[in-house]
Amino acid sequence: MKNRFILALLCLTISFAASAQAIEITPSYGYQFGTRIDYVFSSVRAEPSGQWGIAGGIEFRPGYVAKLSYVSMGTEFTGRDVDFTNNRNVRISDLQTDWFLLGIQKYLKDGKVKPFVGSGLGIAVVTPKNINRNEFPNLNLSSNTYFAFNFEAGVNIMFTDAIGLNLQGNLYFPVNYGGFYVGTGGAGVTTGSTQIVGGFSGGLVFRIDTD
Repeated sequence: MKNRFILALLCLTISFAASAQAIEITPSYGYQFGTRIDYVFSSVRAEPSGQWGIAGGIEFRPGYVAKLSYVSMGTEFTGRDVDFTNNRNVRISDLQTDWFLLGIQKYLKDGKVKPFVGSGLGIAVVTPKNINRNEFPNLNLSSNTYFAFNFEAGVNIMFTDAIGLNLQGNLYFPVNYGGFYVGTGGAGVTTGSTQIVGGFSGGLVFRIDTD
């Protein structure tokens, strides 16, 4: 599913490119606050961590940008289970989450200071790595792909017509993401839910006018 969805995102981006008035490229680095899922006297948590990403935008009409984004979040996956870990909070594994999103960004004002809001739709690929075999010798976790969407708001402060500073807050929602249940019987998936991963990021924005 991941490869087909990424191909669809690229095809949509190419279709917007035909009417491009400007192209924007924004590499960024930031921080995400993590997320926690509770289940029957226990919980699992993706810990807060750094994140990095890159976005390519095509201004297809004045003030409206079609935006293709990739964001990478590498963090630690921890859990507290009454039966299996004696209610201790322990490291379960490393956790890599890759977000691929296509969205629309709207500038609220033109000029050197350009506030914006935006949203997008795509997928989140969640991959556990380096399982803690000392605590969980028989635990097997696999990579999963979830539909996802996001909201963002921020500002681009342009130093020149071609380069500026990007500052923004982000909310990411993996749909039906239940995490991984860790208990006496092994591993399974908890009841599905939509979690919220919030954070902020900053970077440079490079703008190329095509008119």
